[in-house]
Amino acid sequence: MKIYIKSVLVLVLIIFTSCEDVIDVDVPTAPQRLVIEASLDWQKGTTGNNQTIKLSLSTPFFDTTSNTAVTGASVKVTNSNSGDEFVFIDQNDGTYTINNFVPIINNSYTLEVVYNNETYTASETLMSVPAITRVEQSLEGGFDDEILDVSIFWNDPIDEENYYFISFIEEGDLFVTLEDVSDEFTNGNEMDEFFEKDGDDEDEPHLQEFIPGDEVEISLYGVSEQFYNYLQLLIEQYDSNGDPFSSIPAEIRGNCINPSNPENYAFGYFRLTEYDTVNYTFQ
Repeated sequence: MKIYIKSVLVLVLIIFTSCEDVIDVDVPTAPQRLVIEASLDWQKGTTGNNQTIKLSLSTPFFDTTSNTAVTGASVKVTNSNSGDEFVFIDQNDGTYTINNFVPIINNSYTLEVVYNNETYTASETLMSVPAITRVEQSLEGGFDDEILDVSIFWNDPIDEENYYFISFIEEGDLFVTLEDVSDEFTNGNEMDEFFEKDGDDEDEPHLQEFIPGDEVEISLYGVSEQFYNYLQLLIEQYDSNGDPFSSIPAEIRGNCINPSNPENYAFGYFRLTEYDTVNYTFQ
């Protein structure tokens, strides 16, 4: 009888296994485009001379093995106010670097990338940022008054529109958390932003609440209104990932254009920002 039961179970297992079908998902592909990662960030208290621009090519969604680094391109940034040119040197790995860039607050700069006989350009203004005045941890600044949170504070300049983004990363994390902030309702006042974690999933320790000894890095960037709007769209699409009621994600274009062939624009963004950063250890 036991042998009979075992034989039936094996037969049922074979039947159900043989009924499995492999489903191939046909993912639409788009034309390959140049991807420009040109974030020239000037940390307070430094010269800002050392900068890097990264060039790559877009790939299909499931392609994770292709070498997409772009070499052999010409990369130049020009100060539109003074006419000074800064040529970035090809490192033959997709990065282009310079060690004598001169950042000047409120000056406009133009990026020019020449690749495969196509010219891509973008323009931005270098925005200033207030200094972070203090960092505080508490049990009251966030949504849950039983878990630790951390806040940064800064004084917003009066009588001008200011736009910020804040990056937050805990030591050991792979990805940063980004927040967009404007002074629309707080112009000229002290501003602050807090971060907390309320996850309790043991399988996702990076989401568990902060504890004494945790180390975090928080950076405050001053950005243009144009980049602020671009970042808002990126964050909205990221935060709505997996939400069945969210709008369908759409392609978000940066400011890198191709004047002679507008349809062959590049992905990515050219920005210049001053930023302040702090490292904090929870007590």
